[in-house]
Amino acid sequence: PALGKSEKPASPAVEQPVSPTTAAFAEAAFGVGSRLPEQLAQNIERIESLTQRLISALAKRRTHSPGVEMPGPELFTTATTAWVKLLAEQPERVLGQQVSYWGETLRHFAEAQSALARGTLMPPASEGPRDRRFSNPLWEAHPFFNFIKRQYQINAQALEEAASALDLPEMTDRRRIEWFTRQMIDMMAPTNFLATNPDALEKALETEGESLVKGLENLVRDVEQNSGELIVSLADRDAFRVGENIGTTEGTVVVRTKLYELIQYKPTTEQVHQIPLVIFPPWINKYYILDLKPQNSLIKWIVDQGYTLFVVAWKNPDPSYGDTGMDDYVAAYLEVMDRVLDQTDQKKLNAIGYCIAGTTLALTLSLLKQRGDDRVNSATFFTTLTDFADQGEFTAYLQEDFVSGIEEEASRTGILGAQLMTRTFSFLRANDLVWGPAIRSYMLGEMPPAFDLLFWNGDGTNLPGRMAVEYLRGLCQQNRFAKEGFDLMGHRLHIGEVTVPLCAIACETDHIAPWKDSWRGVAQMGARDKTFILSESGHIAGIINPPSKKKYGHYTSAVGFDQDEQHWRDKAQYHEGSWWGRWGEWLAGHAGRMVEARVPAEGFGPAPGVYVHERV
Repeated sequence: PALGKSEKPASPAVEQPVSPTTAAFAEAAFGVGSRLPEQLAQNIERIESLTQRLISALAKRRTHSPGVEMPGPELFTTATTAWVKLLAEQPERVLGQQVSYWGETLRHFAEAQSALARGTLMPPASEGPRDRRFSNPLWEAHPFFNFIKRQYQINAQALEEAASALDLPEMTDRRRIEWFTRQMIDMMAPTNFLATNPDALEKALETEGESLVKGLENLVRDVEQNSGELIVSLADRDAFRVGENIGTTEGTVVVRTKLYELIQYKPTTEQVHQIPLVIFPPWINKYYILDLKPQNSLIKWIVDQGYTLFVVAWKNPDPSYGDTGMDDYVAAYLEVMDRVLDQTDQKKLNAIGYCIAGTTLALTLSLLKQRGDDRVNSATFFTTLTDFADQGEFTAYLQEDFVSGIEEEASRTGILGAQLMTRTFSFLRANDLVWGPAIRSYMLGEMPPAFDLLFWNGDGTNLPGRMAVEYLRGLCQQNRFAKEGFDLMGHRLHIGEVTVPLCAIACETDHIAPWKDSWRGVAQMGARDKTFILSESGHIAGIINPPSKKKYGHYTSAVGFDQDEQHWRDKAQYHEGSWWGRWGEWLAGHAGRMVEARVPAEGFGPAPGVYVHERV
């Protein structure tokens, strides 16, 4: 049966001269002396030009250290050794797996042949849960596509079973091999190839190849914009302007240093809480995730609750920042706190740390504890890890082969580049952040959506080389902060020395900072006043969850931290709507009396400042 949803009359034959490539294609496809429809001929001409641009763009790709491109040979040796051991000790199991795979494949082929022989052209519906990659009806109704889909599922199951059967005493090796196996399975999905993607084929026929040309244009654009790296654009880069239609909350840059700008926001209430509030966002991304549009801006919401709010906008480092380390960021925290207290003429402040900035806030609080400095009245942690005993989905990357490769890359270039980090985080959700967007952009020729959150996701930052290695080795790999202590600025810092009143917000489906790991870190902190809130959704959407949307709920529990995280979850109570209001009540209890609103002094220009506009 025809793939196209509708047929169009052929366009008039091309009369003007065509390139040798187009003429050769026409003769090969339709016979000697044949001409192509005009639109199709034009599209082939455009493909020639775009291909040359693509080759030129790919030639600009920088060479990376091998260690950041693939796992080291030790992992391949481990997998091979485990398979040989299984074959030697349990040959019947290996043969059984193979026979099962062959039998399932032959049975599938026989069923398809039988359906065709009966002339039904309607193969039986596939087994298993629905997969949104195969939502096109042709995956069920068309014998070819149904056969391809079912065989892919059989292959995927065989690979998963083969990986799980390996005798791997080290859990880290098992998790890595299973993770890379899933990556291969996702990569080989038939939807990722033009010849076996009915959506792409239908659209190519309907548009006489125009969709494929637009797709190639999108591909060339992405490679050119990323200096030879292939990183799929998730959002329309021209749809947003920081400071114009996102990141528009009114404020002033009151401090600018080599490493950060400090923004003080203009009050919207006549009175504010006495104790000021400062947010330390992660420097792995830009701060305006907290200030996208007015209706979902956490920054605006906080200001509207009557707080004198300061936010740090970190510098996007270039190679000259290669020797900037974790000590420089902690020193910046202390300096920011000094500036906030000076600007407000106060002795105490409240602080928020998001993700890696929350980890660093915990380090800073431990340092202040040892120094006998009580300037921080309370701390809030957003999706923060302080105990890295379980590396979760980052297990594949946090082993010696990759970390050594990152160390070599950082030593050579001075930075851990944003493109490498973007690629790493994207492959944690490959179908959603790599293959799905690539299909829509490169096969269907669609422009990326005008989605503010995805725009922010693509506006990444570099990390200073020394800081990245210190963080990966000392905190992530060796987990020193939760174990023997993390050495910094002449002190050995420990998680138990975080004793200020604190509130931690984690997210239920967070794959970057899993809530259970976040909970375990909070449980080890020395504070007596500890509150833990579990939001629905993930690392970003669970935090950027304004009350007006009423989209995601949250959980609280009164059982404390004496038992494990699952006990806390089992005893938790569910609440409809955003956690913002509940946290706001908690914060108000640590923010002092109401005083006259503070207007920012003249500084270095309006928010969002200069550093936020720097792109890699």
